[in-house]
Amino acid sequence: MYPTVSEVLALPVIQQGRAAVVAGAAGLDRRVRWVHVAEIADIAPLLKGGELVLTTGIALPDDPNALTRYVAELSAAGVVGVVVELVRHWSHELPAALVAAADQHSMPLVTLSRETRFVAVTEAVVGLIVEAQVAELRAAERVHETFTALTVAGAEPAEVLHEVARASGLPVVLETLGHDVLAYDAAGTDPSELMADWAARSRAVAGTARTCYHADAGWLVTVVGARGNDWGRLVLVCPSEPVHRQVVIAERAASALAVHRLVARDREGLERHAHRTLLTELLASATTPSDLTARSSALGVPLQRRQLVGVSVRPSAMAPARPTGPLAPTMATQEVLRDLAEATALAARRARVAALVGVVDDISVRALLSLTPQADADMVVRRLAKEIHQAAAVSPRSVPVVLAVGTTVDSVSDARRSLVEAAHVAQAALRSPDGRHYHRLDDVRLRGLLHLLADDDRVTAFAERELGPLLARDATHSSRLIEALRHFCEHGGNKSAAAAAAHMSRTAYYQQLSRVEQVLGMSLDDPESVLSLHVALLVTEIG
Repeated sequence: MYPTVSEVLALPVIQQGRAAVVAGAAGLDRRVRWVHVAEIADIAPLLKGGELVLTTGIALPDDPNALTRYVAELSAAGVVGVVVELVRHWSHELPAALVAAADQHSMPLVTLSRETRFVAVTEAVVGLIVEAQVAELRAAERVHETFTALTVAGAEPAEVLHEVARASGLPVVLETLGHDVLAYDAAGTDPSELMADWAARSRAVAGTARTCYHADAGWLVTVVGARGNDWGRLVLVCPSEPVHRQVVIAERAASALAVHRLVARDREGLERHAHRTLLTELLASATTPSDLTARSSALGVPLQRRQLVGVSVRPSAMAPARPTGPLAPTMATQEVLRDLAEATALAARRARVAALVGVVDDISVRALLSLTPQADADMVVRRLAKEIHQAAAVSPRSVPVVLAVGTTVDSVSDARRSLVEAAHVAQAALRSPDGRHYHRLDDVRLRGLLHLLADDDRVTAFAERELGPLLARDATHSSRLIEALRHFCEHGGNKSAAAAAAHMSRTAYYQQLSRVEQVLGMSLDDPESVLSLHVALLVTEIG
C-alpha cells in the first residue's frame, strides 16, 4: 500500500533538488508511511515508525558521537530514511560519522544539493500514498465482487481456489483442521513440491488469529468456517510479507468456501442430515446409548438387540496419491461424498438393510448397519458391498470406492469402536488396493494394525528411532537412502528386484544399501532388523 523510499526519491520534486543517495542504499526498498520535517536531534521519541525524515540539518550537532547516536535512535524508532538539504548547515558533503552510521543501520541517507520546498515534498509523497491506498481499495473491491459472484453462483471449491491462485499469483491449499489436503492450486509451480510432507509442515504452523502470516513458513493462513463451526484452513504460500490485497483475497475466499459448505449441507436430504447428526454424536460420544437408540428407532433404524456393523466408504480415485496436475483435489469434496452417501443409502435399501448413513468428515461416508440377531452378517455385508459398488458407479459423480467393515458388535456402546475400526481399515486399504469388494481388519494385516495404533506416541517414537539417522542423512546430503531402503523392504530383501524398481544399476543400488547399513549401524542381512525397518517405514506412510 505504501511507496518505497526508492519510489519517493524518483518524484520530480525531489529530483529537482538533485537528490543523491550517499549511504544506506540497502534500505531503499523500505516502505514510507509518512513524511516528517524535523530539525531537532532528539526527534525519535515523537515518531511512530515508517517515516521519511526531511531536515536542513541546521539543528543537528557536528559531534561524531552525537550524530551516530542520532541515526541509531531514528533506526530504533523505525524511520525508513533521512533526506538532508545541503544548504544551511552543511554545504558540500555530510559528516563522515553520519554517513557511516546510516550505512551501519542500512538507513537511506539522501542529500539535496539545491534548496527544496519541503512542503512540496510532503504534498507529493502524501499524494503518492493516498493514490496507492485508493488503488488498494479499488483492488479490494474487485476481489469482493469476484468472490461474491462465485458465492452466489455456488462455485465449487476447485473454482474458488483457481480464482485465488489467479488473483494472488500464489499457490493455495485448502486443508482440514486435521491437516488433510482437500484441494489445491499450485499456480504454475511444481505440485509435488507443494504437497511434499504437507501434513508435517502444516502441523508446525499454528495460528493465533483467524488470519495471520507466518514468516518462517512463508504461509498466509486463514481459518475456514461459519456459525462457530470451523472446519478447515486456507493456506497461501507467500514467501514475503503479504500485501493487503492478498490478505483480502484469502479472507474472501475463506468466506466463499464456508458459505459453499453451508449451502451444500442445506441441500442434503432431511434423512441424510438426521443420520449424519446421529453418527456424529455417536463418534463423539456426545449422547447416551438410550437417547441414541430412541432417536435412531424413530428414523426406522432399530439398535436394540441387533447386530451392529460399522462401515466406511471412501472414494478410491481421490485418495492422497501423488498430484497429477496444477489443480488436483487429494481428498473427496463434499459434493462427491454427498452423492456417495445417497448411493450408499440406496444400496442399503436395495439390500434391505436398516442403516444410518451420513457424511461426518471430509474424506468418507460412514454407515452403521443394523442386522437382526438371526442374520448372517458376512452374507449381508457381501450383498451390500456389491450394491454399493454398483450404486456408486452410476452416481452423478461416479468414482470407484473402497469399502471397509468393522467388527460386528451387539450393543450401542460398542458401535463407535466398529465405526472407528472401519475407518482405519479403509485408510489402510487405500494404500494397498487389491480389488476386493470390501475389507476387514484381517485383510489389511499389519497396515491395519498400524492404522489402529497411529495415534499412539510410542509407535511414532519407534519409527523416528529406527529411521531418524537415515532421514537426517537424506535431509543434509539430499540423498535418497530412505527410498532405497523402501524398495528393499517392499521386495522382500530381493536386491535385484529392488534395484530394478528403483531404476538403478545393481552396482549403484548395492552401494546405496551399503551406505544405509553404515548410517544405521546394522546389517540388512539380519531379518529382525529388516522387519523393524519395514514396520517403521509403514508407520511413516500412515503418518
